[in-house]
Amino acid sequence: MTQPVDAADRRAIRPVICYPNDTLPAPDLTLYGKAREGAEKIGEVTVPPREAASIEIPVGCFLKITSIEGPQVGDLNLFNSADLSERFYSGKTRALHGTHVTTGDRLWSNFPTLRPLATVTTDTLDWYGIDEFGGSVHDVIGTRCDPYTGRALGGPDYHHCCHSNLTRALAQTKGMSLEEAENHVHDVLNVFMCTGFTRDTGQYFMKASPVRPGDYLEFFAEIGLLAVMSACPGGDCGSEHSSDTAPCHPMLMEVFKPLDGRLDGWQSPEINPYDRTHGL
Repeated sequence: MTQPVDAADRRAIRPVICYPNDTLPAPDLTLYGKAREGAEKIGEVTVPPREAASIEIPVGCFLKITSIEGPQVGDLNLFNSADLSERFYSGKTRALHGTHVTTGDRLWSNFPTLRPLATVTTDTLDWYGIDEFGGSVHDVIGTRCDPYTGRALGGPDYHHCCHSNLTRALAQTKGMSLEEAENHVHDVLNVFMCTGFTRDTGQYFMKASPVRPGDYLEFFAEIGLLAVMSACPGGDCGSEHSSDTAPCHPMLMEVFKPLDGRLDGWQSPEINPYDRTHGL
């Protein structure tokens, strides 16, 4: 169709941030940093290539996710360990913090709780920033590779995509059927994944992750958490995902407990106090 005569003026309208976040309660990164000093490792699990694994993080502890052998992307689900119905809400996290998260950003839970599940305390890839293509690291814009989209795009059935991996790992951890576990699997934090949107078509893209062995992303657990992570079959996601052709590597999840007294003054966040008196 013919564009209006004032098309340029319409495009030139300045954007408005939907959710200014300067009024959000700020995490005390100094306190978290002190709490991390000398913290004792109380658990670890290695996530095999093209598979998933889970680990529990007690409230007030740290979860460290590390690339240990080669460039590898992980798809992370987070749950309230005591109630799987409270889980990571990637859409609201994106709306509050942006398309990618880094140190100081928080991972929020779904309605009706809407509270911080975890706070990013260390990101060794925070130097990357936003590249010339609009790409950045640790995205909350992608979903997870899954067999349903693969089928819709005409590909063969593939059972080591992240959705399937997460489903199997959660089912095994919680003693659920696959059908029951699948209902709890949700949109992920793409740990170490480098992604963005193309400027011309607006399509979601991926490119080779800058992660190298020893890089890590660390979180502080604001509540007790269950973390389930898949080592994506795309490896560093520099070429494709949902196949057995990309080089893939294991990932490490470790849990650290602060020494007694290191968290004095900290309180776990309350459930968002929405007033339902007048209905939803």
